[in-house]
Amino acid sequence: MANTTHAYFVRSPHAHAHIKSIDKKAALAAPGVIGIFDGQDVAGDKVNGLPCGWLITDTSGQPMKEPPHPILAQGKVRYVGDHVAMVVAETLEQARNAAELVHVNYDVLPAVVDVRDAAKDTALHEVAPDNHCYKWAIGDKAQVDAAFAHAAHVTKLDLVNNRLVPNAMEPRAAIGSYNRASDEYTLYVANQNPHVERLLMTAFVMGLPEHKVRVIAPDVGGGFGSKIFIYAEETVCVWASKKVGRPVKWTADRTEAFLSDAHGRDHISHAELALDDKGKILGFRVKTKANLGAYLSTFSSCVPTYLYAPLLSGQYDIPAIYAEVEGIYTTTAPVDAYRGAGRPEATFLVERIIEKAARETGTDPAVFRKKNF
Repeated sequence: MANTTHAYFVRSPHAHAHIKSIDKKAALAAPGVIGIFDGQDVAGDKVNGLPCGWLITDTSGQPMKEPPHPILAQGKVRYVGDHVAMVVAETLEQARNAAELVHVNYDVLPAVVDVRDAAKDTALHEVAPDNHCYKWAIGDKAQVDAAFAHAAHVTKLDLVNNRLVPNAMEPRAAIGSYNRASDEYTLYVANQNPHVERLLMTAFVMGLPEHKVRVIAPDVGGGFGSKIFIYAEETVCVWASKKVGRPVKWTADRTEAFLSDAHGRDHISHAELALDDKGKILGFRVKTKANLGAYLSTFSSCVPTYLYAPLLSGQYDIPAIYAEVEGIYTTTAPVDAYRGAGRPEATFLVERIIEKAARETGTDPAVFRKKNF
């Protein structure tokens, strides 16, 4: 766009740390720099954090513990790549060079990476001192326990569905533009759902009437789920476009994409399958610890719950199923929908335990599947 400026983000090199101070003096004096913004600037303009779009209710009847997710870090960073500050300059090279002059003084804290140890380690958020977002369950536990009590054989399986990084050929990109005459914003963004982007950005983050913001998504450039969500970068571009009075453009480089695009999967599950003496399935129970990352992304709360557990019957005749899911915060990039969003995790778990059950009972896996189809 005419008169476009370019943005570059200062990101945390630490998984978990207090931000003691941010020195922007040398960076502000660098060639081409128009502005440098951090969490204090965002807070000063009363810009809210990024919301999660799906409320999960705990087994105790309480709502999930959702911490603030600021668009620029405020007081603390919680994963490598967390957004600390944004430099706006005339060119991308000038913005990148100036970003290297921003000095951030960190007080490094212990990292929390493994969901199995999360409750023992340092709390990431005040609202979740044990790093648990929720414990959620679905199914008839008593019926499942009764099925297991009468089982002739029980197959058990421990399975790690590893975290992965979405890697679209074209990275995320955005241009935020403010029109002073009409007091309206336009966001050009590589996004799979521009309507959700506009709704969340206006109603929950920036507090604007929806008709004052137009979101245009010309080409997604490969999404696979990772470009459905509202992210900090494009939100900051929109906000900063009014601050500098010019369009603000940002394009992720490959390193940024690996660090800050919402990751996928990351489950640790224990599953048990109850069989009668003829190899028919009586019941199935699953306990899953789902790594949500450092913050709740747009739909992350529902992926390991409502998009995962109802698929645990797969293609089989399973009369009783009970699943428990713990959503846990760690000092890692947020996790959200990726290529199937919970459904592949469920399918993989079901098919692995079916395969194991067939082999344990000395049955051809195809015959075992047909019997329980």
